[in-house]
Formats: sequence, C-alpha cells, structure tokens
Amino acid sequence: MANVDIFSLIRSRYNAFTNTEKKVADYIIENTKDVLYMSITDLADACNVGESSVFRFCKTMNLKGYQEFKIVLAHSVSSQDQGAPQLSGEITMDDTVADLSSKIFNTTVSALTETRNLLNVNDISEAIDYMVSADRIHFFGVGASLMTAMEAKNKFIRITNKTECSLDTHLQIMSAALMTPKDVAVLISYSGSTKDTIDVAKVVKERGAKIISITRFAKSPLTNYADITLLCGANEGPLQGGSLSAKISQLYLLDLLYVEYFKRTFNESARSKELTANSVIEKML
Repeated sequence: MANVDIFSLIRSRYNAFTNTEKKVADYIIENTKDVLYMSITDLADACNVGESSVFRFCKTMNLKGYQEFKIVLAHSVSSQDQGAPQLSGEITMDDTVADLSSKIFNTTVSALTETRNLLNVNDISEAIDYMVSADRIHFFGVGASLMTAMEAKNKFIRITNKTECSLDTHLQIMSAALMTPKDVAVLISYSGSTKDTIDVAKVVKERGAKIISITRFAKSPLTNYADITLLCGANEGPLQGGSLSAKISQLYLLDLLYVEYFKRTFNESARSKELTANSVIEKML
C-alpha cells in the first residue's frame, strides 16, 4: 500500500464513509502533517471519536491498522512535497555531510530539551519510590524499544540484582503473568500502541504490579494502564522507526531514574557497583 495516494483514496471513498469516518477524514485532510506525529488516541480525541472509530476508518480503506495508515500517509505527503525528496524529518537527498551533521545534532538536542521540559519531578520521585521498594523490576519493550529495555537492564544490574528483561515476546508475557503487587514493570514504547507491549501491560495490571511507561504520547493505549507515564520529546515519523533521537530521549529518562535510584540506595548500590566492576576487571586488557 506504500505507493497508494492516501488523499485520492479518501476522496474516492468519502461518500461511503459513515458520519464518524467523515470526521476523521476531514481532520486528516486539514491537519495532515500534524497527524503524522499523533497517536491513535490523540487523533481520536482531536476528532471527538473513539479509538475504535479511527481503526475502522483505516480498515475501511483496506489498511491493516493505524500504523499502516500513517506509513501510507507519510509516503503521500513526501510525494506531494516540492524539491529534493525527504529521507526523514528535515533531511533531504541534497544535504551535504555538513548539513547532516548540523541537522542531526539539532534534532537530538531538541529531543533532549523537550524531554527535559516535559519532566514532572513528582512523577520521577514516585517512580523511584516504586522501584526502590519493589521485589523485582521488569523492563519490557519490543523492536527498537527492546534495545532500550536491554540497555536499562545493563545499567541497573550493576547496582541491584532485582532487574529482569526478557528478549522474546512469549517470555515477556510469561514473566508478566508471574508478577506480584510487590513488583514494578517499566514498559518502553515510543508509540504507546505496540500490541505486544499493550498485552504485557494488561497482564501486569491484572497481577496488581505497578506500571511505569516511557513513551512519546500522554494519551495512548499503553498510558491507559500506566500508574506513571514519563514522556520522551522526540518526534519520530512513521518512516523513522527506531530513530536515535527517540532512543536517546528514552535513555536520558532511564539514566535519570538510575542516578536517583543510586542516590536513594547509596550504600547498597555503591557496594554492588564495586562488586560488579571487579567481576569484569579480568575481561579488560
């Protein structure tokens, strides 16, 4: 469906849409570039409809779901833009290495700055309270977000032995099923609408464990289950899956959690860090 012009598709089927679907279509036509960076929940709220209505709108156009719709929309927008083809964001095929270095640097700094501005100190403090008192801390993610979850595991294992991170989605859901009210799940998902991660969130919620979500959107299917939501500030288009600016924003939040956790458990964490550091000394030249 990548070569389909979404605007032509909408116009050709407009008369067959329900009134609710027409509201979604009208909003998309009038706010195209904003929609590229909206979650399904954001779009539903903007149109004053339910998430299921947005999903049905996508299915009416023979699309698998909202994510495929955004991919088709991004291709359609790109084909309409004048000048050099865009690779992602503001980057074009005509950019020199100097241009790229400047644009990528600015994108990364902007993402970190926005993440800092979105920080809620009380949420960070409460998240640390949960983590310090927890019996186990499970980090969850899928795809690019799994890499971030693994990095979190790598970070925290140096100061505490109560962290987990399963690589396989089946293992993740099984780990979630064995969680207790004394555990904490840190769920990482840029979109907040990854099916496997939402499935994990549902199970964790049923088990009574606390959920800390790290995501881009304040309103998404994932945040509906979260006790605390920490927002990253990077804008990632549908054709930019796994962008490093988004990952760096997530890592910034995780590093903040790590340092504050270390401070609050200083004696234990300092001792653990020394032990883990000594354990790998012989691995170094």
